[in-house]
Amino acid sequence: MSRWTTKLNKHISLMVAYASLLGGSAGRLVLSLAYFVSVANSLTVADFGLFATASATGVVVSRIAAFGFVSPLYRTATVRKRLIGAYTTGFLIAFLLSLPLMALAAGGFYLAFFKAEMPFVAFCAVAAAEILCWRMLEVVVIVNNGLGRFTRGAVIVIMGSGFRAIAAVSFAIGASHTLTNWSLAYLGANALSLLVAAVFFYPRQRLRFTPHLYFARWRDSVSVAGAEILFYLQSELDKMLVLSLGGAEVAGIYAMLMRLIDLTAMPVRAFNTMIVQKLMRSAEWLASWRTRILIEGGVALVSIAGLGFLGLVLHVAPRLLGNNVAEAAPLVLLPLLVPAFRNLVEYESELLYATGRTTVRALILALVGLLKAGLLALLLTTHDTTTAWIVWLNGVFFVLWLSSALTTYAALDAQRRRGRATALTPSPQPGE
Repeated sequence: MSRWTTKLNKHISLMVAYASLLGGSAGRLVLSLAYFVSVANSLTVADFGLFATASATGVVVSRIAAFGFVSPLYRTATVRKRLIGAYTTGFLIAFLLSLPLMALAAGGFYLAFFKAEMPFVAFCAVAAAEILCWRMLEVVVIVNNGLGRFTRGAVIVIMGSGFRAIAAVSFAIGASHTLTNWSLAYLGANALSLLVAAVFFYPRQRLRFTPHLYFARWRDSVSVAGAEILFYLQSELDKMLVLSLGGAEVAGIYAMLMRLIDLTAMPVRAFNTMIVQKLMRSAEWLASWRTRILIEGGVALVSIAGLGFLGLVLHVAPRLLGNNVAEAAPLVLLPLLVPAFRNLVEYESELLYATGRTTVRALILALVGLLKAGLLALLLTTHDTTTAWIVWLNGVFFVLWLSSALTTYAALDAQRRRGRATALTPSPQPGE
């Protein structure tokens, strides 16, 4: 086989893998839209804001799960498949140990943001759905992606989104549209998704308890967990701030906007998965600034185009996604640049993970989170109208992206320079 043919086959395999991931994202996009429309128009705007914020809180807390041991499990699935059984055992033990801490964190968030607004049962159901069910389903997807089984991963994602959508549509056509009822239905849909994913899609290997492997990876795991918590905290912090400073009604409109923006991230996240695996195998691949700029420009363009298309459709037919969503329709095009900057921060965070810079990643995400909290608090307290501060969100996310980009690429370049310096240092000769 010629060198050209080998190279072509590699490109074809890469395109097929990305198509599988993108297929999962496209399927999830359609189902997520059905789910979003059903829930957003069945609950009141205020209740939808509370649900979305509680869900975001659960996502943040779920990053404590197993103290980040999903990272070595993913790396093992990618490069040392025969050890999946041993690392799965380590993950399950770490997950059980992390449960009390997750319960404590979730309780703290409830007391700080939800006690006066949301029934405790409803909050617990939403938090459990994200922490216990959806996070574990994500682990099944992550392991399958690590094994290169992208089609299976896509099927799992579509299935999970499908169960959520079915629950949402059933709730919409039901008689009682209370927040508690929806929260319990949401928990049931996520639990069923996890059960099917674990039974039918997790790779079959004998579980083995191998403590020395776990202790060798604990530093990386904790660093990853810290970075993941910080990433999702800075990503979801805006919903909590809007709820606490603007109230449930404003939080509902904002949650609708951010949900529509989040839909633009699905193809980008599929792309991120491919980039991470590419960098794990070839760290020098992203050394060129030309490549960096082209990729960042592509991510930005796809993100802006997605929200722009959605905004134009809702401008022509504002009630297309329902009466409640119609309240947010005139605002959709105002934060047009937000998806680009938001998705780029996520992409740059994945670059640091792929190259093993987990501690630096955590520090950068902490910086981004602090900036976001400060700038959002300033916006919400200095602008009286919703329109004004939503327009200024473009500036806030630009600052976040600029901070992330400068620090991320500086860290990557410093690592590469150190690697070159090490390679050029002569090895000591015998007797020296």
